[in-house]
Amino acid sequence: MPFLGKDWRSPGWSWTKTDRGWKRIVFFGHELEDNNKDIDLKELCSDNNENLFVGEVCELANTKRKKEFYNNNTKSQFVFRDKWIYVQKGSTKERHGYCTLGEVLNRLDFSSAIQDLRRFNYVAKLFQLIARSQLTSLSGAAQKNYFNILEKIVRKVLEDNYNPRLVKELLQDLSSTLHSLTIHFGRCVLVGNVNIWLCRLETIVKWQQELNNMQIPKQLYTGMSFNDLPLHMQNQILCKLSDACDIINLGQATPTLHILSENMTLWKKLCQFHFSDKPFCRNLGLTRSDNVDWKLMYFTLQKHYPMKEQYGDTLHFCKHCSTLFWKDFGHPCTSNDPDSCLMPISPQHFIDLFKF
Repeated sequence: MPFLGKDWRSPGWSWTKTDRGWKRIVFFGHELEDNNKDIDLKELCSDNNENLFVGEVCELANTKRKKEFYNNNTKSQFVFRDKWIYVQKGSTKERHGYCTLGEVLNRLDFSSAIQDLRRFNYVAKLFQLIARSQLTSLSGAAQKNYFNILEKIVRKVLEDNYNPRLVKELLQDLSSTLHSLTIHFGRCVLVGNVNIWLCRLETIVKWQQELNNMQIPKQLYTGMSFNDLPLHMQNQILCKLSDACDIINLGQATPTLHILSENMTLWKKLCQFHFSDKPFCRNLGLTRSDNVDWKLMYFTLQKHYPMKEQYGDTLHFCKHCSTLFWKDFGHPCTSNDPDSCLMPISPQHFIDLFKF
C-alpha cells in the first residue's frame, strides 16, 4: 500500500492502482512517445522465448526491448524526463545510496530546457562548468547524454543564431579538457575507449568550424527599426545589458550606438551592478569624480572579481524536501510553507551540490 500522508523523508513517487495492486508510474522521455507511437507491442515481443515471462518479468523485458529499439533507431540517449529529482548526499535508515551529478544530468529535463530562451544560457553555462572540471566524474550513460544535449545546443545556435559566443566558449573549454585528458592521461580517467573520445574531439572541432562560419542573415523590416527609436530609449536598452561584450558589439553597429556605448554613466552602472557588493568596491557608487574612466575600471575589476550572473530562469532547491527542480514545474513539497524553503541554484552551486 502506498503511504498517503505527508512523508518527511521525501516527496514520494507517483502511483496508480491496477488489477494486481498499486504500481509505481515511471515517466520516460517525450521523444520516446513521439517516435514510437506506431510501435506494436507484438513487434517488440516477437521472440518466442519472451513468452515464458509473465507478470512483472514480462513487463521489464518489454521495457528493456523498448530501450534497445529506441537507442538503435535514434541518436539520443534513452533517459528519464523528470521535472524534479530528490538529491540524497548519504545513506540513512530510510534511504541507501546517494545522488550523483550524472544521475541528475540523465533524469532532469535538460533537452527541453534548452528550447526555452530563459534557460538556455543557464544550461550552457552549467555544461561549460562540467566540461572544465566534472567531465570525468560522469558515468558512461551520462557522458553520452551530455554530448547528445550538447549537439542540440549547437544545432539551436546554428538555426536560431542565438548567443553563439557562449557556445563557442563552451566548446573551447571542452576541447581543451578532452585534449588534455586524451593526450596526457589517456584511458585511465575516461570511461570507454580512447578512440571514441578522439572521435568526439573531432566532432567538437567540426562544431567549432560551423559556428565560426555561421553567417547571420540581414533582417528586412518594413516597419520601425531600432535606429528609429529616440536616443533616450536606445540608451535605456543599453543600460539593461549586463554583459560588456554585448555593449561593445552593439556599439559597432552604427555611429550613434558607438557614442552611446562609450558613455561613462553606462559603464559606471555596469560596475555598480557587478562589483558593488565586493570588498573594496562598496564605495563605487559614492564616487562623484568626472575623471574616472569607468570602462577601464570595469575591465580592471573584472580581472580580480567574478561578475554577477543573471539568468532568466534557474533550477531551484527545496531545503525541506532536498529536491532539485525547475521552478515553473514545481515539485510535490510536503512543507506547509513551500515558498520559504526555495533557494535558487546558480551553475557553480549546482556543481558544488554534488561534490562529496
